[in-house]
Amino acid sequence: MIRVESLVKYYGEYPAVRGVSFEVPKGRVVGFLGPNGAGKSTTMRILAGFLTASGGRASIAGKDVFTDPIAARRNIGYMPESCPLYPELRVAEYLKFRAGLKGLGWAARRKRIDYVLERCWLKDVRTQLIGTLSKGYRQRVGLADALLADPPVLILDEPTAGLDPTQIRETRKLIRELGREHTMLLSTHILTEVEMTCDSAVIIYQGEVVEDGTLEAIRHKHQTNNLEEVFIKLTRQEGI
Repeated sequence: MIRVESLVKYYGEYPAVRGVSFEVPKGRVVGFLGPNGAGKSTTMRILAGFLTASGGRASIAGKDVFTDPIAARRNIGYMPESCPLYPELRVAEYLKFRAGLKGLGWAARRKRIDYVLERCWLKDVRTQLIGTLSKGYRQRVGLADALLADPPVLILDEPTAGLDPTQIRETRKLIRELGREHTMLLSTHILTEVEMTCDSAVIIYQGEVVEDGTLEAIRHKHQTNNLEEVFIKLTRQEGI
């Protein structure tokens, strides 16, 4: 469902992404891991159509991200790390606006809005101004937006950032449930989150993929059951 081949992105002369290649098969939940500045968010923004690449290829559900971007985006629900919301709109108003942009008809729009408000624990704040919400609630609004059109592919960048422990637990449960219906690429700094929600992992360091495989295969390869040990070894963060 997601295919990335030799992806390159330069900011000026700085190579933020250096020949990244990986695949996310249909129905798989893949953790996208790496330290700050490794190129995770840049790669995800390219896949979601928010950035152009300097080279390489990428496709979503068989649609080329660069030559057929509109068709590719129709298959994606994207949640950035910092959701660009409209603070002057109420939660339900914002979701109604976004559903219209995504092409949902009136009947489907109402049904999906009710669904995402329920799934993302937003029913109690549906009439509240987004600008008055905590960061955790704004994250939930971003996740609800990503789910609105029921896309086959979800790309989630730090979905639990700003949530309290109870919300994190509930979000992990939701991600596991969504993984039965959607192909997912999930970026996070919380390694236990990957172990609890993902089937596979892609680890990126200094713009390059340094590990890619199922969690079981990665543990077997590195002869450890501790994903944190693998992460520190591959990203050379001995001082952590």
